[in-house]
Amino acid sequence: MQAGAELAVIVPTFNEADNIAPLVAALESCLRDIKWELIVVDDDSPDGTARQVRALAMENPRVRCVQRVGRRGLSSACIEGMLATAAPYLAVMDGDLQHDESLLPSMLSTLKSGEADIVVGSRYVAGGSSAGLVGSRAEMSQLATRLSRPFVPETLNDPMSGFFMLTRDLFEETFRSLSGIGFKILLDIFASSDRPLQFVELPYQFRGRGAGESKLDSQVLWDYGMLLLDKLVGRWLPARFVAFMAVGSLGVLVHMAVLAMSLKWVGTSFVAGQTAATLVAMTFNFSINNVVTYRDLRLRGLLGWLRGWLTFSLACSVGAVANVGVAQYLFSQDTAWVLAGLAGILVGAVWNYVITLVYTWRAAP
Repeated sequence: MQAGAELAVIVPTFNEADNIAPLVAALESCLRDIKWELIVVDDDSPDGTARQVRALAMENPRVRCVQRVGRRGLSSACIEGMLATAAPYLAVMDGDLQHDESLLPSMLSTLKSGEADIVVGSRYVAGGSSAGLVGSRAEMSQLATRLSRPFVPETLNDPMSGFFMLTRDLFEETFRSLSGIGFKILLDIFASSDRPLQFVELPYQFRGRGAGESKLDSQVLWDYGMLLLDKLVGRWLPARFVAFMAVGSLGVLVHMAVLAMSLKWVGTSFVAGQTAATLVAMTFNFSINNVVTYRDLRLRGLLGWLRGWLTFSLACSVGAVANVGVAQYLFSQDTAWVLAGLAGILVGAVWNYVITLVYTWRAAP
């Protein structure tokens, strides 16, 4: 019986169809003496990346494809890829050809020696280079590195590296605690471990990307902030709930602005103004949550948007009734009006979050 792969290379992709064949060829060249497999986790790329991977898999049994539909995210893709293999050693690298695959054998040798739980391909140790990181990408990486410091060892030079290898034992220790948010799973692993991790950094030259375009943008930086927030408060509150509340606070401002304009500029009755303000605020809240809080599960297309808006509005309407009912009951029991009002807001907010999470965005984690 043929033994399984010793090393699984996990590659999350989105619109990387033209890079897959060169990547497979590069792995074939540098992993000649190693039993390996490539697991491409594709987030339903419109350029046919998954189709290209399957075509290569028909010729090369070491190539596998996991195609995800209806969700996106580099970190969560990496987690699913690791769960899809039995290999005792797990490498993560991008599909854009910027990571130096020739470092993989040295990473594996280091892990097999037992001197580390995780080996990081580093651009910022002697012999490494970040030359392929230019313009705004370099600035975003530097900012993200500074923000990561409370969560990683001070001696880790490249906490933003997307190129690393770890043991399956470490993955199984941590994967249930991983946030799976955003694009920096290395930080997630370090921040989620219950013990100090033994790590080694090996230098590599960060290359310019192959085909396609960079996915780094301001929204990716937001996702990174959500990851940091989850590591700060996740044991008490879901990071999505905190973001949901923040959006709701902005919605209050929108509501009051529309109400003021309706009364003072348009001259409507209070009931008409309040109704308009409520509809505008709910639409604002839904739209921002759809783009930001639930970016990985964003509802797309006119029908998807309308269905989401309807379920969101219905849930928030019931939440408003619960808010008023709880506050009125507590106030009638001689509770201070401030506490009664805050309790009503909290009950309404929790209701809105849970119900919209289940019915609007389909129970996102």
